Amino acid sequence: MKPEIHPEYKETEFTCACGQSYKTYSTLGGSHRVDICGACHPFFTGKQKLVDTAGRIDKFNRRYNRPQDNS
Repeated sequence: MKPEIHPEYKETEFTCACGQSYKTYSTLGGSHRVDICGACHPFFTGKQKLVDTAGRIDKFNRRYNRPQDNS
């Protein structure tokens, strides 16, 4: 690596809105806040919200007076 062209890595602390805190090294340095992390993200916690697609389709059809498909 060429000297003096790469940014310096500094210890950085990231704090999530849920209160979880992570220390790592980054070119940012200091302390930063994030909105969501692996401890509270629905994909990683298994608490995903299931979407009722059939209900959405029915609502769309009612809104635009489209005939129901009964196949």
